[in-house]
Amino acid sequence: MPTPTEDEGLAETPAVVAPAQDSRAREKRERLLLVAAFAAVYLIWGSTYLAIVVGLQTLPPLVISACRHSTAGLVFYPLLRWKTGIRPTPAQWKTAAITGVLLLLMGNGAVCLSEQSVPSGVAALLVAMVSFWMVLLDWLRPGGSKPVPRVVASLLLGFGGLVLLVGPAHLGGSERVNPFGAGILVVGSFAWACGSIYSKHNDLPSSPMLGVAMQSLFGGAALWTAALLSGEVREFHPAAVSLRSWLAVAYLVVFGSGIGFTAYVYLLKKSTAARVGTYAFVNPVVALFLGWLGAGEGVTLRTGLAAAVILTAVLLVITAPHKSTAEAAGTLATPGEA
Repeated sequence: MPTPTEDEGLAETPAVVAPAQDSRAREKRERLLLVAAFAAVYLIWGSTYLAIVVGLQTLPPLVISACRHSTAGLVFYPLLRWKTGIRPTPAQWKTAAITGVLLLLMGNGAVCLSEQSVPSGVAALLVAMVSFWMVLLDWLRPGGSKPVPRVVASLLLGFGGLVLLVGPAHLGGSERVNPFGAGILVVGSFAWACGSIYSKHNDLPSSPMLGVAMQSLFGGAALWTAALLSGEVREFHPAAVSLRSWLAVAYLVVFGSGIGFTAYVYLLKKSTAARVGTYAFVNPVVALFLGWLGAGEGVTLRTGLAAAVILTAVLLVITAPHKSTAEAAGTLATPGEA
């Protein structure tokens, strides 16, 4: 017959085991969420470049982006506000406003504008520069981490790939990428990196989807304002828009914003800037393939060489050792888009 002390020990054992099991289950769930979020950002965002091409067939570029993000904000914000019960603070609204303009107006808007003159796969390749901007900005911000020499070398290599894309003319018998369209993408990727770093280090609601909806409200309003000032709204006639273009916009709303952008914001909070930037390595491959398959975009010698240079540089960035391995690992235990 067990003594009182033994009885107490037996009674405590399940209470000790249960929290440990809950902790393991929670860690497993978080790992699965990280994997799913990376998959969404890698694959879904790679496909949005082709969706923009389809939308541009009968829609102006800024109107595409404005329809996408304003719809996402107006649909998702009231639903998520009701479901989560979260009341965003003034500081969170400020973060949403700043990041909405940087990510959606200047970042996504630039992609839509550039794809009028730059093939979708090449656009994704140029957006890959966002990973370099993110490393530089994360270094220059107060308290940021200085990149190791290998990362600095990869940055130079990546910008060399950009130079290869836009000049010299007639390299390998193929024309260079439109310099104006490429310039828009460079500015847009820089704005996207600024918004990403700002989002990572400033307050947003604990619900990533609610934060996305708030950003979409501000970004959508800014895009409609830009479309109005540029004259696109006057040229926009809904009756003249094809079903294919409307379906493309719907895809961008549901998958690009609803799923992909939410996954991106989640990863910004759960992973390091360099690892989040790895999506820029996969997106161009997906976009190049889909552009060739769905839009008949050829892959020239120049594009192939530039892709090899830029993606090698991105690979060097994401595999570079961290100054603080423990800090990087700790972040993982607890990610430009089109």
